[in-house]
Amino acid sequence: MIKIAILTISDKGSRGERVDGTGLELKKLLANLGYEISFYKIIPDERRDIEKELIYLADELKVNLILTNGGTGFAKRDVTPEATKSVIEKDVPGISEVMRMNSVKINSHAMLSRGVSGIRKDSLIINLPGSTKAAIESLEFVLPAIPHGIDILNGYSLNSSYIHS
Repeated sequence: MIKIAILTISDKGSRGERVDGTGLELKKLLANLGYEISFYKIIPDERRDIEKELIYLADELKVNLILTNGGTGFAKRDVTPEATKSVIEKDVPGISEVMRMNSVKINSHAMLSRGVSGIRKDSLIINLPGSTKAAIESLEFVLPAIPHGIDILNGYSLNSSYIHS
């Protein structure tokens, strides 16, 4: 079973001034697909807080998939990609490229997303947009490949036979 964490990056959400519709919809979508969410939290748009949480999720909780949402735009406080880049050990640009490539067909503003994807230890981190619609669509574009990627990351082949320790 893939352990998934959802981390919403939102100043207003973290202060209780806004309902986290995006995080809740991501939880709902993944639950409907049979995934289990093992962690969910809303934190402010603070680079150090984001870095600390990503490190905790990857290093301590050993979550397989960390989905962030929010903080990927042009606003001065949007620092999720920078925080993610500072903690990942390997870049996985194809995931973010596919999300943008497909999303721009729906909304031309999708090209403005700065979200990144990468690996820290045995965790895959994917930055999703803050917009509920855009986050769900983006995840749906890449979700079919995620289980295979997690298997490879954890030393399993397509047929889930063990490759190495």
